[in-house]
Amino acid sequence: MQREAQNKLLDELFSPISGTILPASIEERLEIYTKRLELEEKNISYKIIKHKFLNYRQFFLHVKNKQRFFGAYALNYSTLPRKKAQGRIECKIDNVYHFNRDEVKFITLSYFNQIASKSYKTVLELLDNPLSFKEELSLRRTIVDEEYDLTPIIVMEEIPDGRLEIYLDAKVYEDTKEKLIIF
Repeated sequence: MQREAQNKLLDELFSPISGTILPASIEERLEIYTKRLELEEKNISYKIIKHKFLNYRQFFLHVKNKQRFFGAYALNYSTLPRKKAQGRIECKIDNVYHFNRDEVKFITLSYFNQIASKSYKTVLELLDNPLSFKEELSLRRTIVDEEYDLTPIIVMEEIPDGRLEIYLDAKVYEDTKEKLIIF
């Protein structure tokens, strides 16, 4: 009830299928407090500090045309203002395909592998075993060269021709997380 009044997301209830540890998640907190117990057992001084940051949770992504749905993966901090965009690929610049609506960008899985130094064979494999959150943010900066970019960046095995519909439900929100400092 308090979270509803403050318009806060119950992000503790979300865990990605892939098992990726997300910022300020229960899994991240468990790691911090497990490390804290280890430090206490070894009598090592530490401090847990809190700081505010911009958090992100993605609920679903669908990319389709009239004939079918496509396997797709959206990088962290990808957002759409109305959760839906319709349009077509307008141009390709430096291996990045630009959609004609909502600043959406597409990259191929091949290009993703190249800049991430990975060898995923399918988008499904990427969904099952994604990069770490920090690695993905670094990859995002490589693609858009901006620190605070919220442009949807969607990875697909191949970029389809014609009209596409994108459904992306994601939330960016102010949050607080803990950090363990060892003295």
